[in-house]
Amino acid sequence: MLNRIGGVFLIAMAVLIAVHTVIEPLYHTSETGQPYSQVWEVLNPLMALALLLGIRTAYMHKRAAAGDGVTVTRAYLVSNTLFYGFLFVGIMFLWNWFTLLSPGYSAAGSDTNSLVWILIDAALPLLMGAMGSCMLTEAG
Repeated sequence: MLNRIGGVFLIAMAVLIAVHTVIEPLYHTSETGQPYSQVWEVLNPLMALALLLGIRTAYMHKRAAAGDGVTVTRAYLVSNTLFYGFLFVGIMFLWNWFTLLSPGYSAAGSDTNSLVWILIDAALPLLMGAMGSCMLTEAG
């Protein structure tokens, strides 16, 4: 039951992030003081929660697929891709999110931060959708 709930949550987050990433330029004009719409203030904590769920679940799949380590199976490749994909996007997400939450601090310029957000918002729905569908398949 928890797998099903987690899978639905990840798929719903994937759809929300993907749709909002595409439609945001249609309703929000980026300005120096407000480069992103207020919707991200709600989505970012939910994205962090979804990342934690994705990393945890991907790690469990990775451990289960490790087997004897002699043969490389499809499950092994999928679990490793999802696990390291979630870790990579999670690191980039937290770095950018903490930069956003700490005004005045920036390890990079605003253009770099915006590019990183675009990459996160493009990669995260793919990872979450794949993991969510795996979780639903296991639950069903």
